[in-house]
Amino acid sequence: MRIVDAQIHLWGTSLPSNMAHRQVTSFRAAEAIALMDEAGVDAAVIHPPPWDPGAHDIALRAVRDHPGRFAILGSLPLDDPESRTGIATWREQPGMLGLRYLFLNQPERTWLRDGTLDWLWREAERAGVPIALLATDSLREIGVIAERYPGLKLTIDHMGGKGGNTTLKDNAAMTHMPELLKLAKYPNVSVKATGAPGYSSEAYPFPKMHTYLEQIFDSFGPHRMFWGTDITKMPCSWRQCVTMFTEELLWLTGKDRELVMGEAICRWWGWDLANPS
Repeated sequence: MRIVDAQIHLWGTSLPSNMAHRQVTSFRAAEAIALMDEAGVDAAVIHPPPWDPGAHDIALRAVRDHPGRFAILGSLPLDDPESRTGIATWREQPGMLGLRYLFLNQPERTWLRDGTLDWLWREAERAGVPIALLATDSLREIGVIAERYPGLKLTIDHMGGKGGNTTLKDNAAMTHMPELLKLAKYPNVSVKATGAPGYSSEAYPFPKMHTYLEQIFDSFGPHRMFWGTDITKMPCSWRQCVTMFTEELLWLTGKDRELVMGEAICRWWGWDLANPS
């Protein structure tokens, strides 16, 4: 079984602006690979973080220097008109799978519903560029976009929650779940089951999160639910993030487990691990 982490950050300068992340000035590919090898993680998708202006180049170097171990979800500035012409060739960059954006604050949240980003959804659908979104309070708007652009693959980050952008734990961190599960009716919407330990006030294996993970699985199925960590803000080891799913979720077995732990995300984002570029 190949294990693929749906989300990690690499950076090389400055402390993370999100205080939930490990407060170190760098977390580079070599350190990540050592930890991945220890945990039995075969590959990971890098999301260049906004606090390091050089993070995009770090991600590209990681792909170049470690074939088959990393791919990337990058971003184009949403307020730059020139970004509109960049989507058609976006995936021509080595290791680039798609785009990823945060819609937690203004004006970005308003842009989801007022038509400002219609160009993004249209061009990404046309070019076959998938998009991941952290958009907890805008899940209804995501449903409208999914219905309007059925050929656009969308992925909801961090179980639909705010990830490290909230201090809420356990049930209080999962009040969005009914809205998230409604999105399962759209076949072009998937969910990253990333960061589950970070939502829990409990120790490993974080049992209160198991119910919510099972709800996501039951609604979206193994082809649209992706394991991952966002490791630099997890309260446990990378290995424990793996075994939480592979050993502690008794309902996740066989082929379903293989899909959730890596196979499904490679299919969804078009990452051919057998032929790394």
